[in-house]
Amino acid sequence: MVGPKTANNPANPLDLASNLKAPVLGLFGKLDQSIPQDSLEQMKQAIATGPAVARGSQIVVYDDAPHAFFADYRPSYRKADTEDGWKRALAWFREHGVK
Repeated sequence: MVGPKTANNPANPLDLASNLKAPVLGLFGKLDQSIPQDSLEQMKQAIATGPAVARGSQIVVYDDAPHAFFADYRPSYRKADTEDGWKRALAWFREHGVK
């Protein structure tokens, strides 16, 4: 969400929230050490006050999930959160015209 800017990474997601052209679905683990928790709250706020199209966005945070909780070959895998996230993603795609 935030971090140092470089030539290869000139902007972070939080920097771009005000330029969204479509709603987004974000699925995050609360225990992910690489994502500062306050940045998730900042993103939720940026979406809520951003362009009207962005206000349909959703940020879902799984309380007991670390980084890479979708990766079923890693110890960080969280079956219940992954299944919920997958259902949300499929529903999101259907709701936004992807078949």
